[in-house]
Amino acid sequence: MADTTPVASVPHLAAVFDVRESEHGDVLDRAERALGVSLDRASVVHGEHGATERFRTSAGTWVRVERRQRWRINSATWIGLEAAATIRGVKKPEWFQSATWADPGRDVVWRADEVELVTAPVVGDLATAVTLPDSWWAGLRESLAALGAHSTERVGMSQAHLTKRISEVFDSVDTTVDEWATAHTDVHWDSLSIEGHILDWEDWGAAPRGHDGATLWQSALPDPQLAARVQHEFAADLETRSGKLAQLLQCANAIRAAARRGAPTPLSEPARASADLLLAELRSA
Repeated sequence: MADTTPVASVPHLAAVFDVRESEHGDVLDRAERALGVSLDRASVVHGEHGATERFRTSAGTWVRVERRQRWRINSATWIGLEAAATIRGVKKPEWFQSATWADPGRDVVWRADEVELVTAPVVGDLATAVTLPDSWWAGLRESLAALGAHSTERVGMSQAHLTKRISEVFDSVDTTVDEWATAHTDVHWDSLSIEGHILDWEDWGAAPRGHDGATLWQSALPDPQLAARVQHEFAADLETRSGKLAQLLQCANAIRAAARRGAPTPLSEPARASADLLLAELRSA
């Protein structure tokens, strides 16, 4: 007998609430009451997928509001900003407080976090990245070194996930990681300010040594000189076995993205060329 269950009643197929398009003034009112601040509604900056938005506040801070479907709450990610408050020696926005509540009417859960307002713009693109001074690179190295030494039970990139993604693209390579360190896991030009802040701390945790350098390297691939600069700055990590596997993972991700699109991307072709070198090094080790 055919399944006649309405799509809207199936949790993973239900329509997803989009903060960019759907009215939710009551949610923002509740966030204001819970955090004791007023949101500058005109200052809103929406996240890419309509799940998050950010506002300047009357307290000179920044509030991030996020919605998640109740069945998709990942405990580690859900408290990433809050948990990052324990990390020392890393240039990042300070976390102040949060509030979380269920919204049965919309079948979602809301979280509001108040953090330090960083007014410095993000690096954003390759043209800006190539102008960054030596002091910026030195500061980022210091921050990532301090982060790497931070002890955590959080998992940012597991062995199983790395092996799965690499094996989907490349054959005959041992993907066993021999060194692990705490990582941000999403270091790219939009998560770094021109003053050296590292933003967006939802997914941090243990990852292969060199993972953060590798993600930044991938975002620099369209500019060979900038990619070489990233490899030079983080050579201590990227030249290790785990660092090479972290780079190979980024190559696999870029190639997979192009395959889904059905056409090359600015990342996929340089990723293929880099992957050939990485595979030769890893197989000969």
